[in-house]
Amino acid sequence: MSSPMRFLVFGCGAIGTYLGGSLAATGQQVVFLERPGVAETVRQNGLRIQRKDIELRVASPELVTNIQDALDRGRFDAAILAVKSFDTAALIDGLRPYAEAIPPVVCFQNGVENEDLIASVLGEKTVIAGTVTTAIGRRGLGEVVVEKLRGVGVADTAGRVPGLVDALNRAGLRAKSYSDSAAMKWSKMITNLQANASSAVLDMTPGEIFAHPELFRLEMRMLREALAVMRAQGILVVDLPGTPVKALAALIQAPAALSQPLLRRALGGGRGGKMPSFHIDLHQGRGRSEVDFLNGAVVRFGENFGVATPVNRFYNDTLTALSEGRMPLERYAHRPDAFIRDALTES
Repeated sequence: MSSPMRFLVFGCGAIGTYLGGSLAATGQQVVFLERPGVAETVRQNGLRIQRKDIELRVASPELVTNIQDALDRGRFDAAILAVKSFDTAALIDGLRPYAEAIPPVVCFQNGVENEDLIASVLGEKTVIAGTVTTAIGRRGLGEVVVEKLRGVGVADTAGRVPGLVDALNRAGLRAKSYSDSAAMKWSKMITNLQANASSAVLDMTPGEIFAHPELFRLEMRMLREALAVMRAQGILVVDLPGTPVKALAALIQAPAALSQPLLRRALGGGRGGKMPSFHIDLHQGRGRSEVDFLNGAVVRFGENFGVATPVNRFYNDTLTALSEGRMPLERYAHRPDAFIRDALTES
């Protein structure tokens, strides 16, 4: 058996706990970088990952509260970054003085712009694109449950982090390597966009949104805009681990009479009554949303490549205003007619 790899994991959020905890529980050497209060709680309670068949525990995770302390512990083979996209700029800015010592960073964040931001500070060769398609639920600090095991994708790391995919697979993460990182990240974003912003704004479940004929049509317009932006860049849709994104893209382009019943079962029914991440962030009062890194990214790339994206712009502007308290939550909550009317007016 090969020697354990050394990983630095930024944060003990849901994805950081899942990835880092799985690696640590299966013999890899993992150090977590966290804020002092969170680090102390996780240090006391340990990490727990509940899968369908097994429970992984890390009784004494190794935690540090500043990057210098982490780097003083020796060389790392790779770092794992899975914090919310709106935290990326501050985190990377804090790493600027240590840029030469930071190992290759595998960016498992949602969106398609974080890698460029990281590269602007740490260097292009330091960044490896990644994505997680496994559905993870967070039960508490350092405690997660695998709701649906699908897998993870990583850009081809040949020559930069030898053994990375093998280490991820030994940890049960079902990793697959991709030669086209842009295709991987944009394909993942298509899956993230579905009934995410609209669920938050309307305070409705994805199942309710896909069951509503006019809301469904608006969702398809939003997703078609994103696919058009991909095509304008020459980026192909690719299947991701456990996620047939090419079939999803075909249904998005199909007539509603065909696509709605299939997507309602596959997308709305697949999530059950669980609210997506944008809804959770908004209604927990975070004051910030990742919507600008998803729908907002579609708008920005659309502008650069000459593709109109009015529905994505409406979704982005509306949820940003709600998150920042510039619009009351009641504006569109359970009011699909008003939401549809204003979206169509803007477009």
